[in-house]
Amino acid sequence: MKKLVSLLLALMMVLSLAACGGGDTGNDNPPADESKAPAASQDDVKPAQGVYDDKIVIANSAATSGPYAGIGLPYLSAIEGYLDMVNAEGGIDGRKIEFIHTDDEFDPVKGLAALEAFVEDEKVFAIVGHFGTPVVGATLENLKDYGIPAVYFATGIGQLFADNATTNEEGYNIFPIQPLYITEGEIMVARGVGTFDATKIGIIYTNDDAGKNMLEGAQAKCDDLGIDLVEAQVAPGSADVSAAVTSVLSEGVDFIVVGAIQATMPTIVKELAAQNNTAPAITTYVNCATPIAEQIADSIKGKFDVYASSWKIRDDEHAEDVAAFTKWVDPEYVNNTDGESGWVAAHVFCEGLRRLEGKTVTWEAYMEALASEPIRVPFGGTVNFQNGRRAGVESMNLSKCNMEHESGTGWELVDGFRSIEELVG
Repeated sequence: MKKLVSLLLALMMVLSLAACGGGDTGNDNPPADESKAPAASQDDVKPAQGVYDDKIVIANSAATSGPYAGIGLPYLSAIEGYLDMVNAEGGIDGRKIEFIHTDDEFDPVKGLAALEAFVEDEKVFAIVGHFGTPVVGATLENLKDYGIPAVYFATGIGQLFADNATTNEEGYNIFPIQPLYITEGEIMVARGVGTFDATKIGIIYTNDDAGKNMLEGAQAKCDDLGIDLVEAQVAPGSADVSAAVTSVLSEGVDFIVVGAIQATMPTIVKELAAQNNTAPAITTYVNCATPIAEQIADSIKGKFDVYASSWKIRDDEHAEDVAAFTKWVDPEYVNNTDGESGWVAAHVFCEGLRRLEGKTVTWEAYMEALASEPIRVPFGGTVNFQNGRRAGVESMNLSKCNMEHESGTGWELVDGFRSIEELVG
């Protein structure tokens, strides 16, 4: 069945208009070649699968049991809460949003089976809030083969990144919002140059997907800006990173990117302090957490500052987001950052539908609507899918490790949301 669907979708892709940007229409009858027939009117276009007169059906699978339930449960609760809010207001263009969920237990085999059932049996319109690195990695090519719109991924893997995508094979139907590590690598370099006047940047990264993706983004942005990048890799979880730190510091860098997540990042920072580093360092948003600050604060005190990016914040500017979130999400999760992520996923999906009010809802039209202009992200900045860009949010704020700050989180906000363009032009 999967092969048959893929073949049919491929045929539909060939027959669709070149102007569709590579996205599948989700229609039973794609328009003919423009050179042979006039373009179809709105009256001739059929809605995509999962679109009915009174509802639109969407789905996802996520771990709501097992070791990752602590992330999956608030995440799902917030998606449901946002959709409850939308439905209580009458839906979008007269249609309620029906949400189907399956617990995949963070198992890629179960995640793949769930995806096939959603698309082939349930005939859903879109996948919203695809969850977890192993499941996303196992199903990404299937999503592209189906051509179904997929909005938000709870992972930052580099396979989601695309620039100038025009076909689903290139990722046109994939809409990541959470920062991708490749994008973050670019942003961290832009911070170094735009905020700290860096002229020579070092990166110490782990030889895993996260670290290598950050290196890829950092190298691309350094090349773009004409900045020297000195790199050194370490094994994930390594207890001895002294050689890598020595090799980077010996090159006289004036800004350091720590391209590693929680298990290795504190070891790198502590070794930088041990070797008397004085250059400011920056790390991924994944490390902007109290336990990380507690591990590194004493080591860096009086020597150098460590910064971290972040893509969400609760402040006066986002008070309406906080109020709505608090009202509609399970009280158990009103202070949960994973819940905020689920809220973001549902909001961005619905924003695409709002842009289609009064129009026929097809896959092609929906994806074009998402990419028509930047979308405001609750608790954050914006995400921009224009020109086939699939990079997640590209506006991030900046916090500094400070255990004495009144926030009590170990991190002090020192600059608001900035895009790469705002930082380096």
